[in-house]
Amino acid sequence: MSSREIIHHTISFVKETLKNAEGGHDWFHIERVYKNSLLIAKTEAVDVFIVSLGALLHDIADSKFYNGNETIGPKIAREFLFKLNVDSTVIEHVINIINHISFKSSLEGKQKFKSPELDVIQDADRLDAIGAIGIARTFNYGGFKNRAIYNPKVPPALNMTKAEYKASTAPTINHFYEKLLLLKDKMNTETGKQLAKQRHEFMELYLKQFYAEWEGEV
Repeated sequence: MSSREIIHHTISFVKETLKNAEGGHDWFHIERVYKNSLLIAKTEAVDVFIVSLGALLHDIADSKFYNGNETIGPKIAREFLFKLNVDSTVIEHVINIINHISFKSSLEGKQKFKSPELDVIQDADRLDAIGAIGIARTFNYGGFKNRAIYNPKVPPALNMTKAEYKASTAPTINHFYEKLLLLKDKMNTETGKQLAKQRHEFMELYLKQFYAEWEGEV
């Protein structure tokens, strides 16, 4: 089976698997990350096949929807790629990407696995967490979890551990300070940094407007 055929099968598999997923982690999220990964990959020395598979499978079973179980996504991805007879070294690389791509993984300290392909996909995934789409996804998930939009009496929790981050039930606005506004300075590639700058500035403008409306100033 050619690389193109494998990617085609992977797209079909992900679409079917995520057809009932929460709106911020559905096929359209995967598609945006996939497209941005390919865009960033144009300026990086990477294996585009691995980038494609990693981007398409990175959220095949996000742990936040499986009671925090971080083993399900890699297991599903491994079994799927094995059935397609994908080379074992490619499979292991993709599994490592899935295991290390998330923001919460960065809260553990020094990242245990690094590769140019992970850098590209991680930037693409982080880009989808900021800007206009990032704001929409954040409030969609907050509503999905029935969280308050904002509570002035609940300050953001900075410098959380991975366990604290996973257990957080804070108002949605807090998530801007606990994650979204931190991502610009965590980008790996030059293209990612350039794209993140404008999206970051949009979030800052949004928060300024949000607080002004909250206080009845505009």
